[in-house]
Amino acid sequence: MLFLVVAFVVLAMVVGSAMYLPWPVTLVAALIVLTWLAVFAVKERHRRAATRGA
Repeated sequence: MLFLVVAFVVLAMVVGSAMYLPWPVTLVAALIVLTWLAVFAVKERHRRAATRGA
């Protein structure tokens, strides 16, 4: 849960700074955050599936 809070804080900082950054930098940063959240979601899904099956 703390991981998600940190991810959203980082996302808020990126969105807040997007007004001052060039578009390509903003898009790369957004893709990094999106990838981070997607990896977390996949890990959580696999972890929960593994604990249910045991």
